[in-house]
Amino acid sequence: MKKLAVKDLSACMFCLTCENACAQAFYKGENFQAQDLSCIHVLGTDTPNKFKIATCVQCGKCSKSCEAGAITQNAQGVYTLNKKLCVNCGKCVEVCPFKVIVHAKDKPSPTKCIACGICVKACPQGVLYIKEDAKEAVSA
Repeated sequence: MKKLAVKDLSACMFCLTCENACAQAFYKGENFQAQDLSCIHVLGTDTPNKFKIATCVQCGKCSKSCEAGAITQNAQGVYTLNKKLCVNCGKCVEVCPFKVIVHAKDKPSPTKCIACGICVKACPQGVLYIKEDAKEAVSA
C-alpha cells in the first residue's frame, strides 16, 4: 500500500510548505487559502513548537461512503476520486476521520491525497515520505 507518512515530526518547523505545495498542485495558479484546500494539514498543539500532521492513511472510509462509486482503490492501495463520477454530495468530506478530503466551494468535486509526493519534495526538513508496504498492496 502506498501512502503519505511522517518520518520525523520533531523536524517540522510549521512552515506550511507542504500544505502550499499540495494546494497548488490541485488548484494551480488560483488565489486560495492553502490550509483550506490542502490534503495535508499541519496543526499546532498546546505545547509550543510541537505540531501534528494530518495525512490520508488510505483507510477507505471515503470510498465506503460514496454512493456514486466515484472513489475506488487502485493497485497501489491508493483511494482515488473519479471527478466524472462524483455527484458532489460531500459525504466523503464529512466521513474523513482526518479532515483531509477538501472541497473548494466553487469546484464541482472534492480533492483527496493520491500519495503523489509533491508535499514530500516541498518539505525543506524531510518530515514526510511516501510509504510503500508490499504486504498491504491490493492485488490488481
